[in-house]
Amino acid sequence: MNLNSLDLNLLTALDALLREANVSRAAMRIGLSQPATSHALQRLRDIFGDPLLVRTGARMELTPRAQALRAPLAQALDQVRGLFVPDEFDAARSERQFRLMMPDLAVELLMPPLMEKVTRAAPNVRVDVVPWRGPAIFHAEFARTIDLVISIGNAFKGFHRQLLYTDSDALAVRRGHPMGAKLKRRETFLAARHVGVIIRGNSEDLIDTWLRAKGIERHIALVVSGYLEALHVAARTDLVAFVPRRLIAALSRQLGLDTVTPPLDPGIDEQFMFYPTRAQMDSGSIWLRRLMLETGRELEKRRAG
Repeated sequence: MNLNSLDLNLLTALDALLREANVSRAAMRIGLSQPATSHALQRLRDIFGDPLLVRTGARMELTPRAQALRAPLAQALDQVRGLFVPDEFDAARSERQFRLMMPDLAVELLMPPLMEKVTRAAPNVRVDVVPWRGPAIFHAEFARTIDLVISIGNAFKGFHRQLLYTDSDALAVRRGHPMGAKLKRRETFLAARHVGVIIRGNSEDLIDTWLRAKGIERHIALVVSGYLEALHVAARTDLVAFVPRRLIAALSRQLGLDTVTPPLDPGIDEQFMFYPTRAQMDSGSIWLRRLMLETGRELEKRRAG
């Protein structure tokens, strides 16, 4: 049989005829007229080479071939209908594994409160966080494995973005730093020794990119690959870390850090959540995105310090 020539509506008619064993009742079941249903039955007889329904006295009966078709046809139609019904995500029972890519500061700020929500709603769900990589090395094969990306306003091909929270940059220094509040002055800031943060996929610290555009170059004494490393170094040396303000506030008590407003203000940082276009209507992705957006809004309500 050539499936291209088959009218799939005939399968719905066949299902009704097999269930009702009566043309009039089958017509009512599928909302067709009796002549149209009779015509469908004739076409089905031609396709199957079998009468399917035969009259026995005052009633119609299914042929053996028709009897054999009932169960597989009903199952096939259920599967076809399922193609048009989105899968529901049952968080309480799900054992799904989600894979997130984000820099270390996002892990520090977002993952503890997010995991509290995940644990309450979906105790068997697993979340894997992989190291952040920039768009230049975010290749298609790797992208297919990622459910969410947390990043500043970069563009990731094949991903939509939503604003998660905003931040600003400040200077982190150890308590008792000899320059301390004097770092608010430009000349002191430029004389200080800094720890730069160059994340994988970037060629330099984004702060230095911004400063260079203004014709300013600071003294970089050490380069590390993450913001947490920079804060740990700043907490134990006289190096200065120019990093997101919210991260300093989150770790200031634990690490013994002070926040100093820099003499040069890079402005507002926008942290975004990116999700794959292919997963836009996926119920599990929608569930995780909702929790992440809630976490971002809660963070936004808190002062950065």
